[in-house]
Amino acid sequence: MGTSKIFGILLIVAGALGLIYGGFTYTKDTHSAKLGPITVNVKEKETVVVPLVLSVAALGLGAFLLVSGRKS
Repeated sequence: MGTSKIFGILLIVAGALGLIYGGFTYTKDTHSAKLGPITVNVKEKETVVVPLVLSVAALGLGAFLLVSGRKS
C-alpha cells in the first residue's frame, strides 16, 4: 500500500470523525497552588470546533487520493 493510499484513508477517517462529532474538548491546568498540606488545582475545559467545510474537504481529498492512487 502506497503512502498516498494510507494518507487518503487517514483523511477519510478524520473527515468522518469531524462530521460525526463536530469538534472535541480537552482539559488544561491553568493554576495550581500549594498552601501547606492543601493543594488547589484549577482546570478549564477547552472546546475546539471542527468546521463542516473542513470535514467535507478531508473526505473529498481522501477519496481522491484513494482513487487516483490506483495503478492500471
